[in-house]
Formats: sequence, C-alpha cells, structure tokens
Amino acid sequence: MALLRGPAADGQRSAVTRPLSAASVLCQVEPVGRWFEAFIKRRNINVSASFQELEDEKELSEESGDEELQLEEYPMLKTLDPKDWKNQDHYAVLGLGNIRYRATQKQIKAAHKSMVLKHHPDKRKAAGEQIGEGDNDYFTCITKAYEILSDPVKRRAFNSIDPTFDNSVPSKSEAKENFFEVFSPVFERNARWSNKKNVPKLGDMNSSFEEVDAFYSFWYNFDSWREFSYLDEEEKEKAECRDERRWIEKQNRAARALRKKEEMNRIRTLVDNAYSCDPRIKKFKEEEKAKKEAEKKAKVEAKRKEQEAKEKQRQAELEAARLAKEKEEEEVRQQALVAKKEKEIQKKAIKKERQKLRTTCKNWNYFSDNEADCVKMMEEVEKLCDRLELASLQCLNEALTSTTREGGKAAVVKQIEEINEQIRREKEEAEARMRQATKSSEKSTTGGGGGSKNWPEDDLQLLIKAVNLFPAGTNSRWEVIANYMNLHSTTGIKRTAKDVINKAKSLQKLDPHQKDDINKKAFDKFKKEHGVVPQMDSAAPSERFEGSPLDSSPWTTEEQKLLEQALKTYPVNTPERWEKIAAAVPGRSKKDCMKRYKELVEMVKAKKAAQEQVMNATKVKK
Repeated sequence: MALLRGPAADGQRSAVTRPLSAASVLCQVEPVGRWFEAFIKRRNINVSASFQELEDEKELSEESGDEELQLEEYPMLKTLDPKDWKNQDHYAVLGLGNIRYRATQKQIKAAHKSMVLKHHPDKRKAAGEQIGEGDNDYFTCITKAYEILSDPVKRRAFNSIDPTFDNSVPSKSEAKENFFEVFSPVFERNARWSNKKNVPKLGDMNSSFEEVDAFYSFWYNFDSWREFSYLDEEEKEKAECRDERRWIEKQNRAARALRKKEEMNRIRTLVDNAYSCDPRIKKFKEEEKAKKEAEKKAKVEAKRKEQEAKEKQRQAELEAARLAKEKEEEEVRQQALVAKKEKEIQKKAIKKERQKLRTTCKNWNYFSDNEADCVKMMEEVEKLCDRLELASLQCLNEALTSTTREGGKAAVVKQIEEINEQIRREKEEAEARMRQATKSSEKSTTGGGGGSKNWPEDDLQLLIKAVNLFPAGTNSRWEVIANYMNLHSTTGIKRTAKDVINKAKSLQKLDPHQKDDINKKAFDKFKKEHGVVPQMDSAAPSERFEGSPLDSSPWTTEEQKLLEQALKTYPVNTPERWEKIAAAVPGRSKKDCMKRYKELVEMVKAKKAAQEQVMNATKVKK
C-alpha cells in the first residue's frame, strides 16, 4: 500500500513509501508539470494547498464575478437591421456598453447566454411575439455581436473603431488656463492604443524635467496597435476568383494605410498642441535660458578676469622691461660719460703733447736757419701733430727733451719719413681699390652672352621690342622672348633664355641716354636701308593718308581701354564702324584707330607663335 505525504519540512521534496518484498522503502520524489506549477505558487504565497484547490478557487472567483455582472438593456435592439450589422455597437447589443473593451471572454459568453435566453426566437414565438423570417430577425444582430467579440482578431478590429471613442484633439486656445484638466483625460483615453505597457502620465506642475521629457519622448514615438480592417469596404471572401481577391486585398491595404496615417497625424497633432501649451515646458525653457545666461555671464566674467590678469601681467612685464631698459641706459650713459672723460683727458694730453712739440721745434727754430726750410719743417711738424697718436707724441717729446738740437732734428726727420711712407702706402691702396671698382663696373655694364660685341644694335633693339611685346606675367616669358629673337634676328646668333635675362638686366642698369643712343643708331640704320622718308607736298592729303606716322603720339592706357571698349561695342557688321570707333576715342582719328588695331593683331599673332614654339620645344624635350 502506497502512502502520499504532504510537503517536507524544507518545502522542496515529498516522500512516497510502498511495500516491496514485505518491507517498506522511503523514496524521494519531486513534482512535475502542472503539479510543479502549483507547488511554486504555494511556496510563493506561503500556503499549503493543492493544485486542484487553486483551480477551484479561481473558477469560483470568476463565477462570482459573472454573478455580479450587470447587463444594460439596449433600447434600440429590436429596431436594428440585421443586414446592417456591421454598423451596430456589438457591446451595446450584448448589454456590455458599460464595460466595453474591458469585458473578459467569460463576461461576453455570459452576456450572450443571457441575451439568448431572453431573445431567442423560439421563446418569443412561444410567448406569442411575431418572428421575422430567416436572417431578418434582430436576433441575428445578437449572433453577429457574439461572433465578433468572441474572436480575438475580429474583436481587436472592432475595438480599433470603437464608435463611442472620442477622437477629438483639444485646440491650443482651450488649454490656455487649465492645461492639465484638458489634456490629461485625452492622453489617458488614447493610452489604450499603445503597444507598450506602463504608459507615462501627464503629471502636474511639480513633475521633474526627466518625467516630462520621458512623457513627450514616449508620445512622440508612440507605437499604436490600432488598425482599421473592420472598415474594409470589400470582403475578399466574396471574390469569385483569385485575381479579384488580390485586387480587393490591395484596395483594403491602401485604405488601412491611409487611415493609419491619419490616426498617427492625429496623435502627433495632440502631442504638438500639448507641448506648445505645456506650462512646464515654458518654465523649463526659461530655466534653461536663465542657466545659459548665467553660464554666459560667468564665462564673460571669467574672460574679463583672465584679460585683467593678462593685462596686469603684461603691465608688470612692461614695467620690468622699462626698469631693465632704464638700468641698461643708465649703465650705457655712465659708460659714455667715463669714455667721454677719458676721451677729454686723452684729448687734453694730445693737445698738450702737440703744443709741447710745437714749442720745442719753435725754440730750436725748426732745426734750420733758412726761412724756407723753417716753413717746410713747420708744415711737417703740423703733419706729425695730426697723424701721430698720444704714445708716439710722448716718446718723441721725451727724445727731444733728452737730446741736443741735432739729435732732435734727426728724431723729427725720422718720424716725418715714417709718416710720409705711411701716407704713400695708403694712397697706393686707395688707387688700387679704385681701379678694381672701375674694372668691375665696366665688366657689369658689358652684360652676359658674350659681351657687347655679341649684341649688335639690331639685336638690342629687337630685345627691347620683345620685352615690351611680352610683358611680365607671360607664361615662360624669357623662353618666348629668346625664340622670338631667334626667329627675327638677322645676325644668326642663337640666344638662350639665360642670355636674354642677363642682357635685359644690364640694359636696366644703363643710363637713359645710352638707351636713347641704341634706339637712335637702330633708327639711323633703318633710314639707310629704306631711304629717307619723302616730304609731304603742300597739297591737301586724302582722308586715307591723313596725318604722318612720325607725328602720331604713343597711345596712353586710357586711350587703349576706350579703343578696346569701342571695338566690343561696334562689331564688324556695324555700318561706318571705324568712324564710330574714332568718335569714341577722343584725340584719335580713324587712321590712328585702324593702325593701332593692326598693331595689336600683329602683336597677338607674334605672341601666339612664340608660345606655340616654346610648347613644341618642351614636348620634344620630354
């Protein structure tokens, strides 16, 4: 015989004994399955009850709840159209209008049972009430209501379009004075659509920033389970073929997506209106603004203090530098005073020694009885006074003092010879330096490229023209000038860019008169080769040959700009073009404008040709 005992003292295991060969054995067993679940529940609530007792208690609690269920009679029930069942309120039909979406499945089942017992056609027929034929009786509405609410999917679809739900959104003007009273019930009402549990509350004026931020973050990222399949206009079950069913599904999906978008826009409008009217947001913004202002003021104050500290440090450094400079200047001044005193002492000593030398020589009549020799000796003595230093003068005066007239004369003559030799050497060195400087200047004026013999007047004139033709900024300017000279030179000497640069530098150092001489020689040669320009007779010249080329003045920068603008203003097909261009350039005739235009065209062509040659030469080298 087996014996089942209750839970052990430790609450973990049970013991079972059974007869085995006339002797009982104690075995440890553990609950499994639903018995294990009941065991865990008993342990958690600290009670000792069996699984069956807990189940019975649960059923009793549900039955007691069903007994307390109060159904509300729907006054319009008997007037409902069974064919229009989709537009009816299913909760009201079953008498659950007071609890609606909070009703449990048992309550729905009990309500349906009660409605069937009361409104079943057989009972009403037995009571003598007239019954509609087939599905035309209002009892069909009760059946449809139970069919919808007993199916979780269909019930969820109906709950999404609950006809009693208020979809309105308060405006900003409605919540100016009583924000929490207006918006709090609206958010609580819409919280039923959230997929997430524990929906945050709106709170009150004492809510913290974190709570308010969490509330609006939740609603701005609101995840709604609300869907609108119940409002589908077409039922795919009524389709006759697969293509029609697919078309109906497509139409229904589009309609659901549109309603879902409208629903999310409604939620977003609700949150936006609440956020814009929330006095806590305004308070937080003012606090944030005040905090930023305080931080800004603190930063400005810290910066001001830092600037003051830097300025103070700078003033201290300037003061220290000023004191050091004054100290240094004072030391320099003292040194200058000492040097000045020493210089004055030395100057007085030299003056004294010079006077002593003059007096000694004068007492000895300059070592000669001849007046001419005396004058000459006087000049030599003055030369000694100018050239000799203090030590030399002292030695010479000591020698004159300790010797006779003849010995003094010999000492003075010897000193004079040394001074004259020194003057001669200095003069020779100065002449040598002068000759070297003259030779260097002559060498620099000859320039590079083989000296002036390799640069005849024609090449010099051509170089001046090329330098003016290709101004600074031209790409590979000196290579272009060298190629231009090699093309137009009559001497046949090939010039490199280096030769051209050296000669151009040497021409810059020349005197303007020398440049004029070069230009004059080139012009004289031109006259020799082409003859003298014929003189114009006294007859009136035609318009074509009006004016002389030699009398035309050079074009200024302003005239050049006016000519270029006139060329753009009057294109080639303009009637009387050159007359209009000449009128646009004051002081210039039609002939001058045409001539200048031809010169510009030739210059541009020559420049392009030279640049193309440089580019070709570069490509060949590569």
